[in-house]
Amino acid sequence: MDRRLHLLESFDAQGNDGSTYRVRGYEHLVRDTSLHDGLEHWEPTGEVEYRLADGEPIEAHRDGSMFIARTGVALARH
Repeated sequence: MDRRLHLLESFDAQGNDGSTYRVRGYEHLVRDTSLHDGLEHWEPTGEVEYRLADGEPIEAHRDGSMFIARTGVALARH
């Protein structure tokens, strides 16, 4: 199944280490192969992920808390 990411939002977040980080939120899309009109059609899966601008993964929780996965630095939106 073909997948791609679609940029939903980009924002600055303050880390509990005192640094400012650029965060990007992406929605997962899958190719819709049911349509045969010669165009590409993509449908959202409902899955969203967050990454730093350099691509490093972020753990985002339902309560709005976010942490850099590798380091555990907590992030808060500006």
